Amino acid sequence: MDAIYWPSFFFLLFGGLACAFAVAVLLSSNIVRMAFYLVLSLAATAGLMFLAGAEFVGAMQLMIYVGGTLVLLIFGVMLTSQERFVEMHTWAGDWVKGFLAGGALLFVLIYAAFSIPAWRGIERATVEAIPAQKSVTPIAMGLLGARTDAPDRSGYLLPFEIVSVHLLVVLVGAAYLARAKRSRESKIV
Repeated sequence: MDAIYWPSFFFLLFGGLACAFAVAVLLSSNIVRMAFYLVLSLAATAGLMFLAGAEFVGAMQLMIYVGGTLVLLIFGVMLTSQERFVEMHTWAGDWVKGFLAGGALLFVLIYAAFSIPAWRGIERATVEAIPAQKSVTPIAMGLLGARTDAPDRSGYLLPFEIVSVHLLVVLVGAAYLARAKRSRESKIV
């Protein structure tokens, strides 16, 4: 396979994985499996963002959604659910409503994508003339708190510390609520 086709290969790979695991989220009735498929779908979406050159957005996708929010979701389901809530069943009317809403959204997105001339793409020669720049080092330095563009200003360290403390508080709160609920149920029985 020629080196020119590798970006297309990875785009199709990550796009296919994101779509396949998104459909698996829809079709699964087990909540824990749904969360796992959602992790894989969001990770594949982060791969698409890395391919598009949006490394910061891809890193945030991995850190916040995959690393934080879904872990909290999984812990929340495991700590608070009882046996009957692990499986989720969807009525036929809800499937119809979901397909209608999803189809309407798909129609609007496809219409928007094909009606804007700037989104139709550029010529291959123009793409090959764009110099590729490595941008992982400035992002890594920014996550550590050092700014490469303005050394006298702070980076992303403080906001990420605030988010991590927030996620820890939410996890501790979920564990406390699950424990309090179980102790009340044991007193009733």
